[in-house]
Amino acid sequence: MKTLNRTNVECKTYPERIIQFGEGNFLRAFVDWIVWNTNRKTDFNSGVVVVQPIDRGMVDMLNAQDGLYHLNLQGIDNGREVDSVDLIDVIQRGINPYTQFDEYMKLAENPDMRFVISNTTEAGIAFDPSCRLEDKPAKSYPGKLTQLLYHRYKTFHGDPSKGFIILPCELIFLNGKELKKCIEQYIDLWKLDDGFRRWFEESCGVYCTLVDRIVPGYPRDTIDEILARIGVEDKLVVKGEIFHLWVIEAPESVAREFPADKAGLNVLFVPSEKPYHERKVTLLNGPHTVLSPVGYLSGLDTVKECVEDEVIGAYVRKVMFEELMQTLDLPEAELKKFAEDVLDRFRNPFVKHFVTSIMLNSFPKFKTRDLPGLKIFLKRKGVLPQGIVMGLAGIVTYYKGGRRGADEIVPNDDAAIIELLQTLWQSGDVRKVAEGVLGAEFIWDENLNDIPGLTDLLAADLELIAEKGMKDAVKTIL
Repeated sequence: MKTLNRTNVECKTYPERIIQFGEGNFLRAFVDWIVWNTNRKTDFNSGVVVVQPIDRGMVDMLNAQDGLYHLNLQGIDNGREVDSVDLIDVIQRGINPYTQFDEYMKLAENPDMRFVISNTTEAGIAFDPSCRLEDKPAKSYPGKLTQLLYHRYKTFHGDPSKGFIILPCELIFLNGKELKKCIEQYIDLWKLDDGFRRWFEESCGVYCTLVDRIVPGYPRDTIDEILARIGVEDKLVVKGEIFHLWVIEAPESVAREFPADKAGLNVLFVPSEKPYHERKVTLLNGPHTVLSPVGYLSGLDTVKECVEDEVIGAYVRKVMFEELMQTLDLPEAELKKFAEDVLDRFRNPFVKHFVTSIMLNSFPKFKTRDLPGLKIFLKRKGVLPQGIVMGLAGIVTYYKGGRRGADEIVPNDDAAIIELLQTLWQSGDVRKVAEGVLGAEFIWDENLNDIPGLTDLLAADLELIAEKGMKDAVKTIL
């Protein structure tokens, strides 16, 4: 089988206009795929140079294949099964700044460079005061980027047209603001001149973004089948779900320069990322958190089984459409479309998403993903959301431990939470369990017994689950 490179396959070469910090699976399955589509469907005509953000990485593997790799997208798209394999050709080369620092800095000298995109993990956007301007390179990602920006400023003598559009994809809320703050800290630490500070502030834009696509990575279980389909040896095949969403908090001028939304892609340029962040956490992560214990205690093992089960599937829809959706402020049609897309993702036949993996740290997850919706629903409707409370009862029951058939139930959470639940359940009194869980301020930062009616409803649900079993308890609220 032939090696994958630009000699052995038909592909395009693009002018280098994008600097990408990170060579991992997510960026290649998400951002580079979006750039590839935008090149094909608009006049964007932009190539990517990948910068390896840490000293050990995959740039050598990437360069060995001339930046080429195949992307296998799988899932449900508008009710239709998709299992596609495409050659992605937008990466022109990779640079390791730890061994090629001069080559890295030369990126700043290219007048055509316009975009900086990154995914250096949530820990990547952090200020490290040990970094110095003279380092080759600075250890932190914001430090490396500040070095590059300062060299560009000096190279083009502060030309305002040579600023960068910077789009971080790290999974932290307000990632753009956090990255900008780090750069400003390096400007202060390194005592860089006021002219550079003004150029960075006025000529560069650091924008908040929200990214969403599940990327399992290298498809070890199906790689032989994929290699047979493509007919070349590719060591960097990456697998992802068909669903994708990129929300960019940026003005229309950025959308004009990066016309991904004109390529038929789910890329949104919006005034505020916040409602979309809330939508994702509420309508994807929120249902995940409560369906998992409810489904597991009903004898189901995967998210797909849960949404396709007659009873638990109806429960999931109740939580999503009748409860959590009512707490959001985006247009109803937009929320319904997103929720239906989420259900398609949940029932993806190509992904086995085990509910036990989602139940790791269920209490902190419920606090951030479901509790805000519970409070807003109560405020707006005057009653508690039965499905969400039943989900909390499922979590509390799961943390009791014991067995489900032949399987031992082993909750995985903070030791103090595990100990609290074990102690409460030893009382054998569901009312004491409900009061003790809701009153644990070290979990919630407040006493949830103060929420009107919550203690009574949670205790009733716990008793119902103990008497009837999980699935029959769920039937009572449908």
